[in-house]
Amino acid sequence: MSIQKHTTLSFDIKAQVTYSEAESRPDSGLHFFIYQISITNKSNCPAQLMSRHWIISDGTGKIEEVRGAGVGGLQPKIQPNQTFQYESAAPLTSPTGTMKGTYQMLTENGELVDIEIPEFYLISPLALN
Repeated sequence: MSIQKHTTLSFDIKAQVTYSEAESRPDSGLHFFIYQISITNKSNCPAQLMSRHWIISDGTGKIEEVRGAGVGGLQPKIQPNQTFQYESAAPLTSPTGTMKGTYQMLTENGELVDIEIPEFYLISPLALN
């Protein structure tokens, strides 16, 4: 499990990644990673998470982009000093990869702000041998 943290534009983004041995099938080229994201609003204004854009790269250089409304079917409004957490998964065809991207936040005054999600690593224990 790895934890990476980054603060940008008054939001603190933390990613925690776990390799799921139970759902992975390395012999078939399936490596399943579960990631938990924590988003803390460090500003003085509420902001609503409207959309996400992920860039997922595997160890072979394959890149997949994922865009969508909100996260996990939600578009949470995050109050000042409040933290919102969610969990999702990324299946890869290789034992290593990376994820990065942006969240688009809507501020109380109607401004859309892109919040950077810094790159974090997906590394299977198999890749460490």
